[in-house]
Amino acid sequence: MSKFPDFKIDNQWVTSRRGKKNPVNPFIPYDFFMEKERTGPGVIGDVTTIFLTNRECPFRCLMCDLWKNTTDKPVPEGAIPRQIEYALSRLPETKHLKLYNSGSFFDTRAVPKTDYEKIASLIDHFETVIVESHPQFINRNTLYFNELIKPALHVAIGLETVHPAVLPRLNKRMTLTGFEQAVRFLTSNGMETRTFILLRPPFLSEEEGMLWAKKSIDYAFKIGVGTCTVIPVRSGNGAMDTLAENSYFTPPDIKSLENVIEYGIGLNKGTVFADLWNIENFNSCKKCLEKRKERLSLMNFYQKIYPQVTCLC
Repeated sequence: MSKFPDFKIDNQWVTSRRGKKNPVNPFIPYDFFMEKERTGPGVIGDVTTIFLTNRECPFRCLMCDLWKNTTDKPVPEGAIPRQIEYALSRLPETKHLKLYNSGSFFDTRAVPKTDYEKIASLIDHFETVIVESHPQFINRNTLYFNELIKPALHVAIGLETVHPAVLPRLNKRMTLTGFEQAVRFLTSNGMETRTFILLRPPFLSEEEGMLWAKKSIDYAFKIGVGTCTVIPVRSGNGAMDTLAENSYFTPPDIKSLENVIEYGIGLNKGTVFADLWNIENFNSCKKCLEKRKERLSLMNFYQKIYPQVTCLC
């Protein structure tokens, strides 16, 4: 079997393998909570995270499962501020905020520009706010929103991988040139950038997955990204399951995540986080799972390389 499939991975192929969406309310975020995160050198702070109910992203990325909690049509004007207000009224006050909307915050069909002022008034007591966006939507609207708000704006953009053959097959419709232009636009206008990097995307072996995650971290820091979050790629969205069934994808091992995080932190060029969501799915040994989770959490918090976990596995 070839390393790459002979069929075309496009919107139709990706969406045809999906299951049903979850029911959502356009006026209520589909999830919200407070979590601990490193918010500065040596500082572990409380962060408010709101997953806004929003229209499905116009890009159908191969590995994405965020579509499960989206609407088929754009939410009405005023809906996003109402969702933010709903969540904030039910959570303790923090200094830091993440607004994730299953797509691009600066896509005006997702978050209307007319909602910016109300959003700004709701979040003016925070010190920082983090939003996500595809490079295509980084433009003057980004500058306008940044001018309206009091918190420092951090923008997260999915780099995914710098592998020249894998990135085009993710159906993200993004190039490294476009990514770099977006990062430079943000940094030149005083905004901090974050990025997401995939650990072992489809079509790569375990060793290749680690190698290209490290190369992606190198590239991100080189062009000015401040924070890299490494995400182990998982199945469960339909498309990834089909690739797994045909031997084009295997989820990474937790030890590979540890290896990549050690490498990134060791560079001492920026912050490197491990995404620990559903991390138990990447470790088959129950004896050392909790110890490995604790070690990764400590490295996330303190950006230090802690002693490796020893286990017969």
